[in-house]
Amino acid sequence: MTTTHTDALAAPAGESRTRAPWAAVLRTETRLFLREPGSLFWILVFPAALMTILGLIPSFREPDDALGGRRVIDLYVPVAVLLAMTMAGQTMPQVLTGYRERGILRRMSTTPVRPSVLLTVQLALHGGAALVSGALVLTVGRTAFGVRLPKQPLGYALALLLAVAGVLAIGALVCALSRTAKASTAVGSAVSLVMMFTAGVWIPVQSMPDTLRHIVQVTPLGAASQALDQAASGGWPGWVHLGVVALWTALATLLATRLFRWE
Repeated sequence: MTTTHTDALAAPAGESRTRAPWAAVLRTETRLFLREPGSLFWILVFPAALMTILGLIPSFREPDDALGGRRVIDLYVPVAVLLAMTMAGQTMPQVLTGYRERGILRRMSTTPVRPSVLLTVQLALHGGAALVSGALVLTVGRTAFGVRLPKQPLGYALALLLAVAGVLAIGALVCALSRTAKASTAVGSAVSLVMMFTAGVWIPVQSMPDTLRHIVQVTPLGAASQALDQAASGGWPGWVHLGVVALWTALATLLATRLFRWE
């Protein structure tokens, strides 16, 4: 692993010192990311597979008066989208903590690229994978179960990007707080379980009792779930929900930046 990174990060002769390191890190990390079948499954496949399983339940495809005439499967599309982000947010800290534990980040300081480039690339890779998974969920929902595409696509995209940023910021904070890869796995798993609950994986947020729903809506994924549902129904996402996600993102980013150590 060490040889792979240090060799790949050395800029080829005649190549710009500002462009080559970024390209080398991106190529190397993309290759390594694609060689991890576990991460690819949980981020790209599992959310769409879970939604497909739920969609095969006959009662989930029937309109429900308690849900305003909507079907349960309609509610689970944004949930599955957020689940993809949760998986990405759980996987990324394990990768970065492992790099730090093995001294890769420290050794990178002797190459033309700073360790912050690796962090940025990892954020881009996991965020991109989560967005691709979200697109896959929307495609499967539309083609297999007749779920309507978001009626307010711009609002949906805004809520989606904020949710991705929020989850990855929380993942970076988990990495900052975890000294070892084992600790990162344990902390990340606990955080992911909470995020999955607030996203509505077990009970859609719209179906929760009023008191619980109000509590969940002040969490990043609970607010994101409501924002995505509003955009899917044709309305602009509530600014309160978007603000909650943005606030959590800013707070997690600030803490991660201050607490993160390269060694």
